Amino acid sequence: MTDSIDPIVLAQALLAAPSVTPARGEVFDVLEAAVTPLGFVVERWVVEGVENMVATRGTGKPHLAFAGHLDVVPPGEGWASNAFSPEVRGDLLYGRGAVDMKSSIAAFVAAAAQVPDLGTLSLLITGDEEGEADHGTVEIIKHIQAKGIVPDLCLVGEPTSVDRLGDTIKIGRRGSTNIWITVPGTQGHVAYPQLADNPIPKLIRILSALDALVLDAGNDWFQASNLEMTELEVGNPASNVIPPQARARISIRFNDAHKGADLVARVTAIAQSFAPNAVVRGKVYGEAFLTPPGMLSEIVSAAIAKHTGIAPELSTTGGTSDARFLSKLCPVVEFGLCNATMHKVDEAVAIPDVHTLTAIYADVIRAAFAK
Repeated sequence: MTDSIDPIVLAQALLAAPSVTPARGEVFDVLEAAVTPLGFVVERWVVEGVENMVATRGTGKPHLAFAGHLDVVPPGEGWASNAFSPEVRGDLLYGRGAVDMKSSIAAFVAAAAQVPDLGTLSLLITGDEEGEADHGTVEIIKHIQAKGIVPDLCLVGEPTSVDRLGDTIKIGRRGSTNIWITVPGTQGHVAYPQLADNPIPKLIRILSALDALVLDAGNDWFQASNLEMTELEVGNPASNVIPPQARARISIRFNDAHKGADLVARVTAIAQSFAPNAVVRGKVYGEAFLTPPGMLSEIVSAAIAKHTGIAPELSTTGGTSDARFLSKLCPVVEFGLCNATMHKVDEAVAIPDVHTLTAIYADVIRAAFAK
């Protein structure tokens, strides 16, 4: 054990390693070099161009895991400085991934350096969270299950805070599915509609019915599920031609009153009631999950209160995260930095927040090992 890791220095080193999803290579080298002197045994492997890492220290129970990702979204245009050349201006550290979520990984490593081996501590780090997530945390789960090192508790370092560090932790997430609807027609001249079959009115009726659909009213822990139309396409370059097909895409974020496959089937039934030959394809990115308030959320909340004076809100809002996979293994809580600038141009983290987060994470580790 050592107490010599500065989380800002480590965050800067991680930020300086470009890692647009899917990530591999240099950024993992930086993290491995940081955790190896702390006694972590590191395993790294690549699946379909995606690198994953499991770093483990200590033995026995309890086993606390920290899960995170080193991949980032593309920086976009308009940065005041190079997105992959971290820069400190005032109290802010700028760089793509500063908030989501390289600084929280650095904070956890710095926290681990402060805590002795009193159980098993692990880092489950992927390079495939911002992308399709097909070869990231799902592969890590297979790996730790095969080795018999499934954690008892898992903390995910996603940026959950909204207005102030510590105001929100996530104890669950809604599920997510995208559904593609294609309505076939018969192409023809607009002056001879009897010789054609226009798919657009059928698709409009389908979308109208879906727009009127009320999935639920929410419940004690989840907001109401919502269905949103995200794409409408005909692709018809001619003004005097009835098109051969019309397509739409919808996205549903759903609570634990539903299963993704059931929602796809429901949309399919509605679509085919207006257009029996409609083709509907759905992809479920994750099911809704909830870790009921208990020991882990109490530990995290107590550490937050100690260092910030805030009693955090227990929330299930927001998009999906890799906690949707990890929740199948053990209780999972997500807690990290303020999320105001994540994925934005000039993404930046408040340096004092990183130091406070380090102190909170260190107390979470100590409290988890004391249980």
